[in-house]
Amino acid sequence: MRKAAHTTASAESPSPAPEAGPGPGRPADHSRLAALGRLLVRRRVPVLLAVLLAVAAAIPVGGGVADRLSSGGFTDPAAESSKAQEFLADRFGSGAPNLVLLARAPGPVDDPRAASAGRDLTRRLAQEPGVLSAASYWTAPRESAQPLKARDGRSALVLLRLGGDEDRVRVTAKELVPRFTGRHGALRLSATGEAQIAAEVQEQSEHDLFRAEAYAAPVILLILLFVFGSAVAASLPLLIGVFSILGTFVVLEVLSRLTPVSVFAVNITTALGLGLAIDYSLFIVTRFREEMARGLGTTEAVAQSVRTAGRTVLFSALTVALSLSALLVFPLYFLRSFAYAGVAVVALAAVAALVVLPAALGLLGPRVDALDVRRLFRRRRPKPDADQGTGAGQATRNGGFWHRLATAVMRRPVLCATGVITLLVVLGLPFTRVSFGLIDDRVLPGDAPAHRTAQFVREEFASRENAALSVVLPTVSGSGDRPRVAAYAARLSAVPGVARVDTVTGSYVAGRQVVAASAASASFAAGGASWLSVVPSVEPYSSAGARLVQRLRADSAPGSVLVGGDAAVLADTRDTLADRLPAAGLIIGGTTVVLLFLFTGSVLIPVKAVLLNLLSLTATFGAMVYVFQEGHLRALVGDFTVTGLVDITMPVLMFCVAFGLSMDYEVFLLSRIKEAYAQTRDNTLAVAAGLELTGRLVSAAAALVAVVMIALATSGITFLKLLGVGLALAVLLDATLVRGVLVPAVMRLAGRANWWAPPALRRLHARLGLTDE
Repeated sequence: MRKAAHTTASAESPSPAPEAGPGPGRPADHSRLAALGRLLVRRRVPVLLAVLLAVAAAIPVGGGVADRLSSGGFTDPAAESSKAQEFLADRFGSGAPNLVLLARAPGPVDDPRAASAGRDLTRRLAQEPGVLSAASYWTAPRESAQPLKARDGRSALVLLRLGGDEDRVRVTAKELVPRFTGRHGALRLSATGEAQIAAEVQEQSEHDLFRAEAYAAPVILLILLFVFGSAVAASLPLLIGVFSILGTFVVLEVLSRLTPVSVFAVNITTALGLGLAIDYSLFIVTRFREEMARGLGTTEAVAQSVRTAGRTVLFSALTVALSLSALLVFPLYFLRSFAYAGVAVVALAAVAALVVLPAALGLLGPRVDALDVRRLFRRRRPKPDADQGTGAGQATRNGGFWHRLATAVMRRPVLCATGVITLLVVLGLPFTRVSFGLIDDRVLPGDAPAHRTAQFVREEFASRENAALSVVLPTVSGSGDRPRVAAYAARLSAVPGVARVDTVTGSYVAGRQVVAASAASASFAAGGASWLSVVPSVEPYSSAGARLVQRLRADSAPGSVLVGGDAAVLADTRDTLADRLPAAGLIIGGTTVVLLFLFTGSVLIPVKAVLLNLLSLTATFGAMVYVFQEGHLRALVGDFTVTGLVDITMPVLMFCVAFGLSMDYEVFLLSRIKEAYAQTRDNTLAVAAGLELTGRLVSAAAALVAVVMIALATSGITFLKLLGVGLALAVLLDATLVRGVLVPAVMRLAGRANWWAPPALRRLHARLGLTDE
């Protein structure tokens, strides 16, 4: 009697002291997750103090991590184009220019004052640390200098090759550009090129991160207050988010000392960290309130929440983390960095939800509803009876909006499923027109200095000197094999898409030599090797550029050959992604099917989940092309430069992240459907009950995650804007059309087959199934 009285008192008292009795609805003591919940309530103060100390320690370690991350990672280091660039830098101290200065004169660039200033500028730049080579209109041979002069004759180019890896090149550019831009004698200088673009992209990314947080914070706080109902409960996702985000920053700090990590990992860390913190907190806090309403005391309410909702969170985190881990199969560290950050932030969000949140709920108890901001607007609801279980029974008898929606859909499942599938397919059709490219200056805002300068070069200069391809002959000497090199250069200059070829024997256009060898030509040969600079006449990031690379690599060379340059990087990146994509798909699909089988014991449900998730992404991929490649609806997403291309890494990144987030909601829904089915053994009632119990949670969580992603879309960097818009669209469509209509329709059509498994797999699930016991 003393124990029972203590249980009742603890449920009603504002003091959440742990109770000892079994209480209504308490499961068997061998439930490990429930035991974890009870332990965390007993040790709530030490646990929360340890968390506060960990957060305090993480701030100085991870707070400045963005400054130590890299802005590159868009190329495969093992690709032929990367090897060509590395060989050029090591053997020749040269390569395609990665920093371009645009020099504008008040009059003709051949004016003596402008020419003198140009020669002096080129000489000074060549002597700067980190500069491998410097050439300009004023120092190049007369015949090959003309492409470096603008059509109006009042502007000219200075081309620099900076040495070192991507980070060293960016640092050198940040040191040089402020000193060598602006007014210099008779010239006014501005900078662009790969190095300057990388520096400006990193600076813009850090600025956008703070701006996105400033925009999103008040909106998220308002929605959290509305969804959670009380200021105290609304603060819990922020606690989980801060813990997971700062912890991930520490992980990235450690990894950056071992391997290159992209600075854009910080953006996805904050977006996913806050989004998943909201998802997991909402699910567990809602379950905690249900258990408290059933009459359980604080300790048992926490234990049951961890046993049920906590198990779902654990499965959800596993599926999301495994989806993101598929990015590790790609050698581009830009993509791998999203896996590093994504897996870390998912794992830490799950740990926080399963450890920190139960301890906080144990400390708060009924006070989790303190500072109720909806008290005046909420109708008083009857307290559920203890015999209604976890809410499934109540949901099957008292249908709310989501119950009515599911019931209506399941009356006409074929019509509803066909309608949604048709809509999603139509929305995805624009992706059939996709054209791929790589990032260049146009990912920056239109007023960015590197973008403005590069646009001027594109419009006013006839040649594409800064997009030259490098054809390296590692075993062909420029001195002993001059006739063979000359014949090869002449042949390449006649290839469609080639404007000019420069090499040790001179310059060639349309199959004939136009400039004889000079002192400057000696730089094309060194140590028994030689190379050719192939200036294209086509856009490097285009199908024409890809065809040009294929022709150059297919041509009969006098020895082994390596082709590098912008167009070659695009071709190699495309091939690398295509080669690794099946492995990534197998990881995502295979692990998802296995985990959902262990979660549900069904064969059909995991397959259905994968197929519906793929279908839900079609609209996102269609928008990728319709909006960002073709430029429609720009007013809705903010201004950006339309290039007619989509960055080739974006579909891969979008797929892995969006698939993981979609599985997050799939697991939430399936957990309640499975729970209701175990109680009712009626598939139709279970689906309706599951949707009723999770529909509001999933839609609210999706709205909050969409706000976080839309904040990411405020970025001035086009591919971050694309990522934010695409993920927001994917989450909203998945939480509404897919979970609200398509899932009930398909599960109604499958009927009891949803829960079927062959005898051998049923026995396997009985032995290995992931349960809360």
